[in-house]
Amino acid sequence: MPETSAVTTELTSQYAAQLTNDIERNTKEQERISTELAELQKQLNTLQHDHTVLVNMQQALGIQPAPAEPTATPGSSAVPAPRKKTTGRRATKEQAGAEKSTAARGRATAKKTTDKPAKKSTDKPAAEKADKAHQPTLVELVRRHLTDLSEPRSAAEIATSLDKAHPERGIKTTVVRTTLEGLVAKNHAQRTKQGSSVFYTAPETAEQTSTAPQNKAQSEQAE
Repeated sequence: MPETSAVTTELTSQYAAQLTNDIERNTKEQERISTELAELQKQLNTLQHDHTVLVNMQQALGIQPAPAEPTATPGSSAVPAPRKKTTGRRATKEQAGAEKSTAARGRATAKKTTDKPAKKSTDKPAAEKADKAHQPTLVELVRRHLTDLSEPRSAAEIATSLDKAHPERGIKTTVVRTTLEGLVAKNHAQRTKQGSSVFYTAPETAEQTSTAPQNKAQSEQAE
């Protein structure tokens, strides 16, 4: 009996000392956390005060305040619902089904990509634009045509000749007549009228045409 009593007393002493130490550590931890909480509360109060001052300044300047995001309060964060545990066989089936679904979506996407008609090449319009940029203007064509003429031509005759030479341009008589009148105004073409018809020639051709009868008359007078 004396030995049993001694063992019990020793264990009691050990438990008592352990409990005393645990209580001391718990008390110190509470004090530390309380100090941190007080410091954090102080910082929070300072931030709230600064926020109020800034908002008042913003309102005084007439600046539209940005929508404030809701402030998260302790304990208000949503806790995700616990996931249900599934057995190994069920989890394997679900994983296999997800893989099949992903593979099916991949095949469908690949098929759509393959079946999608290829976009038309934009090189042809670009080439056509480049060709049009290098083509002479209608004014240049009319001036060249007048230079090549040996005798006066009407606007309709000139338009017909140019349309045959450049069928892709769809040259119209009215446009050619307007162009010829513009050249006449700039002294780049000569206009002559015979009855109700108007004829056009290049300036040099017009001079040659007008001086030819004069030279012929002078030669006849000399004879």
